[in-house]
Amino acid sequence: MIYFIGAGPGAVDLITVRGKKLLAEADLIIYAGSLVNAELLADAKPGCVIMNSAKMTLEEVIAAMVPAAQEGKTVVRLHTGDPSVYGAIREQIDLLRGYELDFEIVPGVSSFCAAAAVLETEYTLPSVSQSVIITRMEGRTPVPTRQKIADYAAHRATMVIFLSTGMLEKLSAELIKGGYKEHTPAAIVYKATWADEKVCLCTVGTLAETAAAQGITRNALICVGNFLGNEYARSELYNPTFSHGFREADPELLNLKPETKA
Repeated sequence: MIYFIGAGPGAVDLITVRGKKLLAEADLIIYAGSLVNAELLADAKPGCVIMNSAKMTLEEVIAAMVPAAQEGKTVVRLHTGDPSVYGAIREQIDLLRGYELDFEIVPGVSSFCAAAAVLETEYTLPSVSQSVIITRMEGRTPVPTRQKIADYAAHRATMVIFLSTGMLEKLSAELIKGGYKEHTPAAIVYKATWADEKVCLCTVGTLAETAAAQGITRNALICVGNFLGNEYARSELYNPTFSHGFREADPELLNLKPETKA
């Protein structure tokens, strides 16, 4: 069996229970060494073969996984965050299907979720944003038509931008071209949940200078939108004046103050 496991955003205790268990059972672990916290490999059993995919090609990864799986060994392909977000797992899976090998995807905590946690905020605020756009700048790898930064910026939704820290001047220009103002709140979150994490609050117009001042050139997420501001509407879910399938409206609760202990 081959398991594609999300290692989580960085902190070793943010891998899932299932992922941690499978790591301990693996005969072969191929991990994304440029992004995955190597401390997770401490769970590997004696005799487990560990390979760093940072310098490997797709073909080399497949050539390592296939014979091990065919011999009945447990293979773990350890990806950063959640493997479904910029994990490049589809091309691996399609090749493995040609060998009729069984595989399973074990989800993980994505770095975009970790970024919201360290920012101590919520991406989806009533009257501000009800959608989160996960995207990246166009670089050596092109993006499809109508999926460029400026196209998405026109929606004024929450944006979380991966793989773009080295292009922040261009990113700012594209965000402004799409409709964001220079003063729109933004944040640069470097290595969320790692020991050397950095959180830099700024604006769309000051992304590049903020990153330069902090020496951040890679491994950061860019978060953009008014969810980083202080204005939003109250959620109806817990509003006393709002009825739903589990609770009837009771406006008298609106001004009820919580009890305090003396």
